[in-house]
Amino acid sequence: MGIDTTGTRSVAVFAEVRLNRIRAPAGAAVLSRVSDGVDGRSLRGIAILRCAAQPGGPSRSTGGAVQDDARESAAAPGALRLRPAPAGMPADDLRPPVVAESGDPFAALKVLQLVARVERGRAVRIDDLVDALNAANVDWLFERRVVGAVLVALQASWMSDYRNAGGIVLSDGPYGPTVAIEDSSRVDPWIVRRVAREASACREALEAFSRLDRLGSGA
Repeated sequence: MGIDTTGTRSVAVFAEVRLNRIRAPAGAAVLSRVSDGVDGRSLRGIAILRCAAQPGGPSRSTGGAVQDDARESAAAPGALRLRPAPAGMPADDLRPPVVAESGDPFAALKVLQLVARVERGRAVRIDDLVDALNAANVDWLFERRVVGAVLVALQASWMSDYRNAGGIVLSDGPYGPTVAIEDSSRVDPWIVRRVAREASACREALEAFSRLDRLGSGA
């Protein structure tokens, strides 16, 4: 039986071996086997093979690529493992800048901690308090309106507790608004309680934030 192999030489590989010893390369497909002669030749044991070459280079049955795929497929929730930081890694103790806002317990806490140290019995410019806060907290930005709101709330609390306005006096001076704090033994313990109250509000806010799992369904 004659076979015309002219149109198939570009897609076929002929191997003239004994059938019991033939081994097809990986990805090769056996098209047919011929047991008798072709063009007068005895081609017993010839296998016509078409190599199914895979794109992208060599087979991925071996090598690091398979190992990478295995590692990826094995990833599971909670399987994160961290290695020691590389040598020379900068510290991660930098904090983002904060613009102080009225009603924020963290801002109020910083203002009250400064007010607790202000000299008693004399007027102090609120702008000086603002400058001192910004100098001591370089990652914060305080404005007069925020500090003034904390002082107004502090004055209201004093009036509610002691029924007079002499403990925290807010007024307008020739160089801007001022605050004066009564020079008496009852002021320090009272301000300490106010600071402790704001610190408690800060801790509650932090605890509430720590319970958040995600910012939203799309996060």
